[in-house]
Amino acid sequence: MCNSNLTKQDEEIIKALQEEFPLCEEPYKILAARAGVSEEEFLRRVQDFVDDKKIRKLGAVLRHREIGFKFNALCAWEVPAERLDEVAKIMSAHPAVSHCYDRNTAPNWNYNLYTMIHAKTREECDAVIAELSRLTGIENFQVLYSKREWKKTGMKYF
Repeated sequence: MCNSNLTKQDEEIIKALQEEFPLCEEPYKILAARAGVSEEEFLRRVQDFVDDKKIRKLGAVLRHREIGFKFNALCAWEVPAERLDEVAKIMSAHPAVSHCYDRNTAPNWNYNLYTMIHAKTREECDAVIAELSRLTGIENFQVLYSKREWKKTGMKYF
């Protein structure tokens, strides 16, 4: 987020949004208190940020390993350019796929569509990959299993 035209109060509201989201009955009241404003003012300013396209979305960072999804695979697929949108829609609709995006190819690396797959076991992960291949007819892919998670945080602007 570009900080041009942001007041100190705006920065405090953004800081509050970046922290752990309170799991309680009135979370925005707590976030507003952190920012030093009323809940009504907090919600109004957040809506202004959305309306002004300074904020695109609010989202959670799920710690998937803590809830049992211990196997993750980045799968790189070689998809014909004319089928990219079609295949991406099919793959991104699968509940085990958290990310689906296209990338430029490189010499000796013709893979242009990437999916991040989460599962409880390696066998379950492999089954999802096989299912995606069957559903799309894409048979050329590389699977890169996660070995270690180095970072799991949202973006911090202030």
